[in-house]
Amino acid sequence: MKNTLELAIQLEIEGQKYYLEQAEKNKDNELGRIFILLADAEKEHEKLLRKRLNNEDYILSDDNIEKIKTVFDGLKNFDTNNIIKATQLDVYRLAADIEEKSIKMYQDMLREADNDKDKELLEFLIKEENQHLVLFEEFVKMVSRPEEWVESAEFGLREDY
Repeated sequence: MKNTLELAIQLEIEGQKYYLEQAEKNKDNELGRIFILLADAEKEHEKLLRKRLNNEDYILSDDNIEKIKTVFDGLKNFDTNNIIKATQLDVYRLAADIEEKSIKMYQDMLREADNDKDKELLEFLIKEENQHLVLFEEFVKMVSRPEEWVESAEFGLREDY
């Protein structure tokens, strides 16, 4: 489990670095705040994993999930026309890939876990990473749907959004 925890820590560090880079690129808009929230969440995951690696006590908190849930409130008046769509879509898709890899790794670790403490931590991390994945999937929809709908509005019913 030690090597797997070290790999998970490295993945969280890489996710944090990526989100901080995106926060810097978006520091003048609402997305910057969102990427900072995600970087903070990844940092917390790293801390939890390090504590588990070192057999230290830790507390699982849903604070990050609650913060992520409020993200779309801040985006209600965000103008997606100010985003370079191709670039931003690539950013969101790459972030979704990062989250999917984390989820898969934690699910694999969960199957191998042999104690309740590890199982609880891994289930918590899977839950958090799933929230991040949903966020990026929604960003992809938000940025790409207006263009898709305009291009093919006359061809059938569209899901409400």
